[in-house]
Amino acid sequence: MTSPTDRRARIEAKLQERLAAAHVEVVDESHLHAGHAGARGGGGHFRVLVVSSRFEGLARLAAQRLVYEALSDEMGGEIHALSIRTLTPERWRGESEGHR
Repeated sequence: MTSPTDRRARIEAKLQERLAAAHVEVVDESHLHAGHAGARGGGGHFRVLVVSSRFEGLARLAAQRLVYEALSDEMGGEIHALSIRTLTPERWRGESEGHR
């Protein structure tokens, strides 16, 4: 059985590699869905933030499709639900500067 930490790290590594991501955050929110059908079946609930120049010029839905494609092997198995936030490096820097 895969530990939640291993699964989170594997998702992070795959997103970094397949999307040439400058920054990736993966949060396992499975504990918030205990008892849910997907959680009982072993699939996790994750929230991800992916920063990649590959999102430049793309609509939000198109950028999210790239994330789903990068994780296609995990969808429906290790990942039951996925909340996605995608940003370009420029947008991410702008948001980071706004929090200072």
